[in-house]
Amino acid sequence: MKIHAPAKINLSLRVVGVRPDGYHELRTIFQSIALHDTLTIRRRPGPFALSCDDPTCPVDERNLVWRAAEQVWHAARRKGPPRDVEIALVKRIPTQAGLGGGSSDAAAALRALAALWGVSVTRWRDLAASLGADVPYFLEGGTALGLDRGDLLLPLAEPPAAWVTVALPDFGVSTAEAFAWWDERGGDNVKSASPVRRGSAPSRSGPGAELGNDLQEPVAARHPQISRIATALGRAGAFHAAMSGSGSAVFGLFDRRAMALSAARLLERGGRTPLRTLVTRTLNRAAYQRLAGIARHRIHLPFAPRSQGHS
Repeated sequence: MKIHAPAKINLSLRVVGVRPDGYHELRTIFQSIALHDTLTIRRRPGPFALSCDDPTCPVDERNLVWRAAEQVWHAARRKGPPRDVEIALVKRIPTQAGLGGGSSDAAAALRALAALWGVSVTRWRDLAASLGADVPYFLEGGTALGLDRGDLLLPLAEPPAAWVTVALPDFGVSTAEAFAWWDERGGDNVKSASPVRRGSAPSRSGPGAELGNDLQEPVAARHPQISRIATALGRAGAFHAAMSGSGSAVFGLFDRRAMALSAARLLERGGRTPLRTLVTRTLNRAAYQRLAGIARHRIHLPFAPRSQGHS
């Protein structure tokens, strides 16, 4: 069985405050993009095994795919550690980039293994939430508002498809680092970073008042390249440009593929430090589910009215 795990960008990310349990209260707009990892799942006798073509990617319990296998195995009321399945992971989504690769991989593994081991669809959301705040989003994809830790999801009207230039600096940023830097700078007292936008453009990239990333300024204070990339994307014609999630990836949205490709070339030629770019497209919910194989198997998990518990 071969399945795809598409990435996401955050059209906006607002940090509302810090919860009593220490997690940050968020208001974010998720958007699926066509960039994806691929998981190949095979039955074979013996202990569960995970491999990856990226040598920097862990292939043990540190990987969310491994943890997803353990969660589904136990939900299926099977004893001991998971076994008789191997997963080969082909990574195309960079790590520590704010693109959700690990969470998307986990959601893909959860769906596939739940079908293989007989775990009902109604259990998926609880299992996904136990793996990480972003994982429930990847059960549906498309354009969605994430509240609470980002795991309380509400579907949004989906904007027209756009071309996306993703700029990948030669450094990563962990989620823990980004939020710690936000805390250090005073949290709620820090002025939000202003994203690059051409006019208000609410119909192209979501509700205009939502656009922005509160983590961008604290991260850019340590990595100024983030701000330079966002500015360069705006000058190249992006109608919205910002850091995705906790970084380090910076994206620009364009009306036309030629503009997105031109912006990618300009960034790679003109950067002061090494920079990799890629060009992809946004995906609406139906396109996401086709790519992820959800629609093909007629699996639909409606958005939860309220998330029930947090890890």
